[in-house]
Amino acid sequence: MGNCQAVDTSRIVIQHPNGKDEIFSFPVSASYVMKLNPGHCVSLLISTTALSTATSGQGGPLRLTRIKLLRPTDTLVLGHVYRLITTQEVMKGLMAKKCSKLKKEGKVSEDKLEMVKALSSNKLENEVQMKKQEKERPLRISRSWQPSLQSISEGGSS
Repeated sequence: MGNCQAVDTSRIVIQHPNGKDEIFSFPVSASYVMKLNPGHCVSLLISTTALSTATSGQGGPLRLTRIKLLRPTDTLVLGHVYRLITTQEVMKGLMAKKCSKLKKEGKVSEDKLEMVKALSSNKLENEVQMKKQEKERPLRISRSWQPSLQSISEGGSS
């Protein structure tokens, strides 16, 4: 049996949210992958191990996986595993991080945090509806101009 997270060093593995794996055997840019998968961001999976004494009585190593979002200008490197994340999930994560930071600093009350969360969820819903409307919009088919020619009868009966 093999490790499902094991990576061949000569390939780039991109994991889709639906479980599908896409494999590239050459370096590609993050913007290329984002163009192939609209509405998604590329993230790098970073695995680390830490000693855990508080969570389990065994005191064995604990494997932690962090996710780092990539910029569109970044190049995907051979031998790494990347994951596609929807932009909605990214926005939710950023808003949660911002709210927790403001809450920790004590600058914002609970009421204002709830209001910020509500506004961000409405913004995400609006973005989703805009994308749906763009997809449902009828496509305009352009036709080239064609002359309307009427037949002319020849007058030879005089």
